[in-house]
Amino acid sequence: MTPLAGLLALSLPVVAALAASPAFAAQTDARVALHGDVISAVSNSAKTGEVASDKKVQVSVSLTPRDTKGLDAFIAKVGDRKSPQYKHYLTVKQYAARYGATSATIAKVSKYLKSQGLKTDAVSANHLTIGASGTASQVEKAFGTTLARYKEKGSGHSYFANTSAPKLPAGIASAVSDVAGLNDYAKYHHNAQAAPHATAKAAAGLTPTTAKKAYNLTSTVSAGYNGSGSTVALLEFSAFKQSDVTKYDTNYSLSVATPTVVAAGGGTTDTSGQDEVDLDIEVVQALAPGSTIKVYEAPNSDAGETAVYSKLVSDDVPIISISWGIYESGETASNRTALNTDFQEAAAQGQSVFAASGDSGSDDAGTGGTSVDFPASDPYVTGTGGTTLTTSSGTWSKETAWSGSGGGVSSIYSRPSFQTSSENSSSYRGVPDVAADANPSSGWSIYTEGAWYEFGGTSAAAPNWAAFTAILDDEADETGGYELGYANSTIYALATSSSSTYASAFHDVTSGSNGSYSAATGYDKVTGWGSYNGANFISAEL
Repeated sequence: MTPLAGLLALSLPVVAALAASPAFAAQTDARVALHGDVISAVSNSAKTGEVASDKKVQVSVSLTPRDTKGLDAFIAKVGDRKSPQYKHYLTVKQYAARYGATSATIAKVSKYLKSQGLKTDAVSANHLTIGASGTASQVEKAFGTTLARYKEKGSGHSYFANTSAPKLPAGIASAVSDVAGLNDYAKYHHNAQAAPHATAKAAAGLTPTTAKKAYNLTSTVSAGYNGSGSTVALLEFSAFKQSDVTKYDTNYSLSVATPTVVAAGGGTTDTSGQDEVDLDIEVVQALAPGSTIKVYEAPNSDAGETAVYSKLVSDDVPIISISWGIYESGETASNRTALNTDFQEAAAQGQSVFAASGDSGSDDAGTGGTSVDFPASDPYVTGTGGTTLTTSSGTWSKETAWSGSGGGVSSIYSRPSFQTSSENSSSYRGVPDVAADANPSSGWSIYTEGAWYEFGGTSAAAPNWAAFTAILDDEADETGGYELGYANSTIYALATSSSSTYASAFHDVTSGSNGSYSAATGYDKVTGWGSYNGANFISAEL
């Protein structure tokens, strides 16, 4: 044997051993890009530098669920009154076992992340999210991209973001739907609007007494169905001051439990949106004072967004109200995919999810065309539009479409099965599904930031419907009926069951517009099916 031959012979086992090594395989495996995972703001920003290599970065890796066709079929059955599975929802554990990532997939992805020097957290209860952290250089290496600093043109907003779509080894790429945390761009806006005045005394507007009377809930709440036993989760990207809420409760003599804060993705200390949080809490307490309120706080970023939705479905909170959104195309495609998975899970678990449809009428993106707000446009979410409420002696008199009510046609989601062609002639999803008072001129008396204001916006409509659901669920639990659960299937079935039922259970909004769309008899793309007629809706449903 020549010396060269001997050297080759000795090297072959070493090469074979390296080839079999997981670390070696990860390094040589071809990488696959996760398309649609670069925020749109990058295209309108100037690069100002690189991110420091030792900067700590927290990411959330969303995993691809199993058997999505089976999941769609299951959701259809639990929403069908004729099915023996009607409202027999899954627990989080059952969902994870049927549709979450397998233990082998979780182990494979986790092992790769650790091999790149990242520290991983425990997988979420639904087996679909893995948190990881490391330095910027480790994150860049793990996901095959570069992190850079940008300044947005016009606004001057500074942030960091990935310069290209993250890339993963082909062996695990198909198991990952999104990587959140590669930017810190504050993306979500809230949909609360205050009338231009503040007062030392309670502002004009809906109070706990007048709001219940206007929406026909006085007798129901007086009978003891005040939301007791129901939990409402409020998704927030801002912190709040309990002292403001306490002032509201004291002024209206409300005997309520103090809201609890649940941190997701590290929580937040930002209070720039505290008026939104106070509005959400106070609307729920006004209508459903017996309910338990949990305020889920997260950073205003795609990482915070992923973390908070993952936690909401993993915690299986029965009722969720969302007052924050973004124009549909402003959400990256991969983020939408990951969040749609969470919303599907919520539907399968019987969670009622309400989201404000936006306050920019038919042009949510502000580009001069038509566009809708996300997540209200997701078919597994109940989009809540806005109205202008008029009362007579405190009783509901009429509602007209509020001009700011977000609504129109999704550019992403196909028309769901619960929307027929007669309701929505487009082949894409129509938004919103329902509505409630949102005009600041007919809004809510709210205490925030040390003063009384009159607040509106579609983010007043979302907690309104959430509070109503807490009351409905309370009565259902006491009388042996079904809780609302996945709301869209129930709302559309009830609205189309008969003309008399619709006229009794809903307040149809037939006048007004949001720009490109007008309110009309029955379903429309400004107010959906309209607002609820409290006691009548509950009677028809239970």
